[in-house]
Amino acid sequence: MLKGAIHLSNKLMQRYLPDPFVFVMVLTMVVMGLGLLVTNSTPVQMVQYWGEGFWDLLSFSMQMVLVLVTGYVLASSPFFNRVLQGLAKLPKTPGKAIVLVTIVSMAASWINWGFGLVIGALFAKELARHVNKVDYRLLIASAYSGFLIWHAGLAGSIPLTIATPDHFTADVIGVLPTSDTIFASFNLIIVAVLFLILPLLNWWMAPSEEETIHIDPATLQEEPRAEAATMEASEWTPADRLENSTILAVVTGGLGIAFLVYYFVQNGFALNLNIVNFGFLFLGLVFHGTPRRFIDSVKDAVKGASGIIIQFPFYAGIMGMMVASGLATEMSQWFVSISSDFTFPFFAFLSAGIVNFFVPSGGGQWAVQAPIMLDAAKELGVPTPKTAMAVAWGDAWTNMVQPFWALPALAIAGLKAKDIMGFCFIVLIVSGVIISLGLLFL
Repeated sequence: MLKGAIHLSNKLMQRYLPDPFVFVMVLTMVVMGLGLLVTNSTPVQMVQYWGEGFWDLLSFSMQMVLVLVTGYVLASSPFFNRVLQGLAKLPKTPGKAIVLVTIVSMAASWINWGFGLVIGALFAKELARHVNKVDYRLLIASAYSGFLIWHAGLAGSIPLTIATPDHFTADVIGVLPTSDTIFASFNLIIVAVLFLILPLLNWWMAPSEEETIHIDPATLQEEPRAEAATMEASEWTPADRLENSTILAVVTGGLGIAFLVYYFVQNGFALNLNIVNFGFLFLGLVFHGTPRRFIDSVKDAVKGASGIIIQFPFYAGIMGMMVASGLATEMSQWFVSISSDFTFPFFAFLSAGIVNFFVPSGGGQWAVQAPIMLDAAKELGVPTPKTAMAVAWGDAWTNMVQPFWALPALAIAGLKAKDIMGFCFIVLIVSGVIISLGLLFL
């Protein structure tokens, strides 16, 4: 039965899922149509909301690009390359490779989503070089499935936002420490169950030998970079010496690390996007060893960020329509209206999953849904931390079939979204059941 569902899911995705950029254009038309049908907005107003919102996420977009770029730079450093190469030699069968890449990706994503996306894809490529007869599509899909738990981890934008002094809902809920959200027992139990189930689920999804799609390991070899370091030292120009200076990289990176130590001493373990990006950037510089190797890694990383750069304004425009027209409020209020104190976390999760298709940004989505969800939670007597994490889980959950965040992994792997989304749809269904039960009964 599972094999049949997987086959059907893959077939439908291959046939009907367009390129992620086409997907966001279709979403734009859908939201515009829904705004006209559900709200009192006119066509002129919907176009106005779209255009005025188009550039509203520029600063957040840059943060997201840096999360990806700095995560890639750190994950692709010689140190992590050696770690991944060593790990890739452990599994001897396709099933074990699938299980291992899922666990590694989940662990990395819990630490930081950009790090998890990149290191998962890089590790999947490394496994494809070492393990025979493994389905390359499933390998990359398994790596991407680890992204599911990012919002429940150390870089979750919603729990980090409400743990930040003077956040926009501080006058309503105060400042909630991560001990009430990320490290709350209900959240940790959901994460632990997913750590057990997802690797096994991905293993069970392995197609038959006839349907398995292999890839020639030779096509995955990285092209050697032309570096001044390959020249004789006597041929180096002063500029070459600076670009290949280990001392310069270590001293500069050391300054960044010194600031991190100072920051954590002064603020405790208070993570936010800026401090995560700062840490990854300077650790990447130290681990690459020279400015030249660091710069070359950044160039490679930017290629994977191209989809985020061009699509985020479109999603900002969609968010503009959702917020200004009142469509997001209408959707959220409908779910609230059918909720009780018991079912509210589930419906908050479900509504966040739907809104995530149109606003694929945890922080942006929280800005849209927080006023409604927090008021409803207070009225129903539902704990605020569970409400916030329900929205966070919903935001992460539908990323399994929202191709936007798969772009970096796909760029690294050389695949298209429709190659992996059939497998990811099955992950969506199974994980949705697990998360829903956890939010309802824990």
